[in-house]
Amino acid sequence: MPPTAPPGTLLRRGRPARSIRGALALTGLLVTLAAVPAAAESSAAAPSGADGGNSAAHCASSARLKVPGAEHQEKSCLAELTTAGTVASGHTDPADWAGLTPAGLATPRGVPGIQIDGYFPDTSATNTNHGWKHDAQFVIRLPDRWNGGLVVAGTPGVREQYANDRAIGDWVLSKGYAFASTDKGNTGAAFYRDGEEPGAAIAEWNDRVTQLTRAAKSVVAQRYHRPAARTLATGMSNGGYLVRWQLENHPGLYDGGVDWEGTLWRTKGPNLLDFLPPALRAYPRYAAGGEGAGNAHREMVAAGFPAGSEFLWPYHHQVYWDLTQRIYREELDPGYDGATEAGTPFCATGTPDCDADYAYATRPREVRAAVGKIALTGRIGKPLITVHGTLDVQLPISKDSDVYAKMVRDAGRGDLFRYYRIEGGTHVDSLFDTFPDKLRPLVPCHRSAFTAMEAWTDRGKQPPRSRTVPRPDGADPAALIAVCPLAR
Repeated sequence: MPPTAPPGTLLRRGRPARSIRGALALTGLLVTLAAVPAAAESSAAAPSGADGGNSAAHCASSARLKVPGAEHQEKSCLAELTTAGTVASGHTDPADWAGLTPAGLATPRGVPGIQIDGYFPDTSATNTNHGWKHDAQFVIRLPDRWNGGLVVAGTPGVREQYANDRAIGDWVLSKGYAFASTDKGNTGAAFYRDGEEPGAAIAEWNDRVTQLTRAAKSVVAQRYHRPAARTLATGMSNGGYLVRWQLENHPGLYDGGVDWEGTLWRTKGPNLLDFLPPALRAYPRYAAGGEGAGNAHREMVAAGFPAGSEFLWPYHHQVYWDLTQRIYREELDPGYDGATEAGTPFCATGTPDCDADYAYATRPREVRAAVGKIALTGRIGKPLITVHGTLDVQLPISKDSDVYAKMVRDAGRGDLFRYYRIEGGTHVDSLFDTFPDKLRPLVPCHRSAFTAMEAWTDRGKQPPRSRTVPRPDGADPAALIAVCPLAR
């Protein structure tokens, strides 16, 4: 077996160095103006909008736009900024957002405007979109018919910058918002190779959202000749974590945020390194049946996986739990398995250095220091709405948003917070297509929360009280995709 690191030792295995702080200092410099791609030129016929219906003016206005701090940028004048057009024109990547939305989700159309693709200075190269092999990629979309607002998002999981296009981008663009999204500075299952020390790769995610928000605000002012009247942060899963972190640490950049099942990181727990190992230990015994299955089931429930969610466990064990535990543990505690990188997939409990036996509470203080770099406090400085499904078995609600809601209240920020527990919601909406009789998609609940945030920040209208939103009895699947009222 690979050698085990001595207690307290945190190994790094040749991660490429990078300095986001230095990149942020380059604001206003290193801006490259690239020619519009041929695909963009061929789709440049834009209908009337902010430029008075003059297509030439619509396209010409893009020439002066510069993304502060960008090392490279490409501008495209598009007849359609939503995925109804960007899939065909090559201005999105469906692989980035695959599996995140229900198949029946409608795609809005009729949003002409300008798209800017590019990247900020970075030395890691996990993102291969556009053949650039360069991280810190971003997309900024500027609709002709602008409503005065800007929405900024980081991506879920370890996906690339187009991951929010179907679930979030299409809808906010159809409402008239400018929209910006970042790949967070590193992507893919080996994201942990980025950074110079444990926790640095995830910490970069926060810096990249801050960087993009500042740059997108500048671009919006250039394009529309006035600053955004409102800037909202939103995102799902890791993207929801980024919303929380931004409103805790840079509230002055935003008017509010909508957190869709954000990941919770706390130095003392709970965090996913607490509840995933028990699932990896117990689930195989539960699935095997026999006399040990009852105890295994009780262990799963005690770890946070609610009774009633059992139908989701096989898929998550196969696809999510093992991989998630190993790669995030490698990012925050690489010394656990010595020279092995990200552990042994689906190892049996009792195997040396097996992630199923990982015990976060017993690990050296250096591990909690790594988590401390990315930890949340609950001290939000602007309005925040959280939505989270009660049947989430990737980030169980009792170990995540229930805890974060208490953190916000304990920090004395409860007046800035609303929390909606969505009965029947799970972590990825595509599973609704498989279990329409048991689940409900969260995408319409996110949209209801976003609409409530608009009224809260624009007019001071208080959102409905925090509550558990019940799944309607006998609900029609089409209706569940379309609506999710937050009030009683």
